[in-house]
Amino acid sequence: MIAIVRMVVVLSVLCGLSGFALSYLKMITATAIEEQELTYVQGPALKRVFAQAENSPIADRRGFTLSNGEKVTVFPVMKSGKLVGVALENFGKGYGGPIGVMVGFNTADDTLAGVGMTTMKETPGLGMRVADPGFTTQFMSAATPVNLKNQGGKIDAISGATISSAGSVEAVNKAAQTYMGLKPEIFKAWAK
Repeated sequence: MIAIVRMVVVLSVLCGLSGFALSYLKMITATAIEEQELTYVQGPALKRVFAQAENSPIADRRGFTLSNGEKVTVFPVMKSGKLVGVALENFGKGYGGPIGVMVGFNTADDTLAGVGMTTMKETPGLGMRVADPGFTTQFMSAATPVNLKNQGGKIDAISGATISSAGSVEAVNKAAQTYMGLKPEIFKAWAK
């Protein structure tokens, strides 16, 4: 009986120390992980959406809190010192998991400036085609909300990848709702 108690105590101490070590490691690497994601995931998607930005949207980004407590990062795009667009990332349900989409908005008329895919685990050769220009360029200058043609909209789904196409559209529409909800705060944050 004493051996069992000793074993339970030793295992509990080892588990506690391991948990502490892992949480500490996560805490000290969080900043580096965020910078890597900004540089290698969100940055390229931002460049696809707003290639002509005169500022660095990543450096000028700001965080906002939605009414439900969710945190959102907004990337501003400036031209001649004026806010001309913003981008934010949102997610939709894809075939292989969440599809991350960087969605850009023209602030002058609230139309879509474009989309860039950030993260996805879709089927290679099929679902991954939602990242191709043939699909993403359909969103340029579109009014929100957007829908697939089979739902009465103007966006052609990728043949054989309806779930991936619908997930991308879902992410765009969620981003549009977030943008419209934050619009007054966004203009206030970058007003000059």
